[in-house]
Amino acid sequence: MYRLLSAVTARAATPGGWAWGRGRRAAHHRAGLPLLGPGWVGGLGLGLGLALGVKLAGGLRGAAPTQSPGAPDPEASPQAEPLPPQEQPLAPWSAQTPMLPPTRRFARAIDSSRDLLHRIKDEVGAPGIVVGVSVDGKEVWSEGLGYADVENRVPCKPETVMRIASISKSLTMVAVAKLWEAGKLDLDIPVQHYVPEFPEKEYEGEKVSVTTRLLISHLSGIRHYEKDMKKVKEEKAYKASKMMKGTVESDHEKEFKEKGGKSNEKSDFAKAKIEQDNDAKGRNLKPGKKKNDFEQGELYLKEKFENSIESLRLFKNDPLFFKPGSQFLYSTFGYTLLAAIVERASGYKYLDYMQKIFHDLDMLTTVQEENEPVIYNRARFYVYNKKRRLVNTPYVDNSYKWAGGGFLSTVGDLLKFGNAMLYGYQVGLFKNSHENLLPGYLKPETMVMIWTPVPNTEMSWDKEGKYAMAWGVVEKKQTYGSCRKQRHYASHTGGAVGASSVLLVLPEELDAEAINNKVPPRGIVVSIICNMQSVGLNNTALKIALEFDKDRSDIS
Repeated sequence: MYRLLSAVTARAATPGGWAWGRGRRAAHHRAGLPLLGPGWVGGLGLGLGLALGVKLAGGLRGAAPTQSPGAPDPEASPQAEPLPPQEQPLAPWSAQTPMLPPTRRFARAIDSSRDLLHRIKDEVGAPGIVVGVSVDGKEVWSEGLGYADVENRVPCKPETVMRIASISKSLTMVAVAKLWEAGKLDLDIPVQHYVPEFPEKEYEGEKVSVTTRLLISHLSGIRHYEKDMKKVKEEKAYKASKMMKGTVESDHEKEFKEKGGKSNEKSDFAKAKIEQDNDAKGRNLKPGKKKNDFEQGELYLKEKFENSIESLRLFKNDPLFFKPGSQFLYSTFGYTLLAAIVERASGYKYLDYMQKIFHDLDMLTTVQEENEPVIYNRARFYVYNKKRRLVNTPYVDNSYKWAGGGFLSTVGDLLKFGNAMLYGYQVGLFKNSHENLLPGYLKPETMVMIWTPVPNTEMSWDKEGKYAMAWGVVEKKQTYGSCRKQRHYASHTGGAVGASSVLLVLPEELDAEAINNKVPPRGIVVSIICNMQSVGLNNTALKIALEFDKDRSDIS
């Protein structure tokens, strides 16, 4: 052994000493020695010394004597002749074999989704974007692209905190639902029962009632940021006529085709152009000619409001734009009134009550946005000016709309929130087969109510859905065999000064076998936040969810 080691050391000291021939490799293999690289030589003596020391120490501690090779254990099973190390068989797979880590199990979905996000980010010129995905309640991917702070070159990361905008409405709904479950809040009595500071309303000379339920689903008639009732009504009428015209045209095309007619190339081109324009508008790539929310002065308020009751003075004396219950009019101010209702029904300040909910949901990085506190990992927010230069957004104070768009969060916290809602929605299905399951944060019947589309509503970020209770919901649908299958999902998007967001929940389509063998939550949750306004993210989130659902289905 000593001579062989000396030869190895001497050989290593010569130029090109490690370029051994096949004969010397074979000699080492026959001697039972490993092939040593240059890094082994310096520590070879130390390694041998340590090994000898351990062996001696084991003997001195009274290790059990080993049997000699000639005296095999009579109770042992016959041993086959040991194979050389390079010919040892792989250990067979067993139930105890650890599963692949999530990043490898969903590698294809992650690569595909990352590429999609890079494309969206580059297309709209967003400084930074953060994504998080969970599968069956477990976070499997979170990543930041671009910069949270362009000036200081601070990259986005999963912990980056951004404005979540109107996803705040879904959080407020949890507070309303908890009070309703506890019997402290009636959804169907006039809001003046809780907030007498909000005056009773009339519409076209008729006394009408605004209820909590109508506020939640944007059916109260309370205005949004646009104060001009005539403009709002004209826009609603235009949309309605456009939808009617589209329906009539579709019926005409159907009749034309049934008669054997053929569309000419010009009409096909025009139809494709309309679809492209609609798609671009859906992603907010080109601002429309009409005045949008980001041109409304109230969006840029800098005034600090001490509580929700004080915030009511911004709109409480304005007339209703529509008769309550008759038409959908998205209204963040309606949620300001909801915050006041939560305060009176709970007996707590709105923010204190919400912080209790965030604590229960383990959403430890979700807070109201205020300028003064130091909030770790908070991003800066950006917009493009008229010269298409990236600039910082102006200072705004969101205290007038905490409930409708005033919270900060991370993708991780939003995933927790989405999974808590999904668990509550599904746990009732699993109760018979899994008696020991914990209750959901909200009861199953409450979640079913929240995720049930409400008549006369709209879902602006997906025309195939309806607004429910602080969530947009698309129902399962398939019109033709072997054709497009519309999945059931719930989501909410957000748009604020210098920020865009989405939270999407895609429940698993459960069957009896799945219910017997699995536990909730079952499905995909996707959250995306971005530090630039007017970036449509719902379609991107849905594509990502379907990519992960495909990988999950292939694995299972």
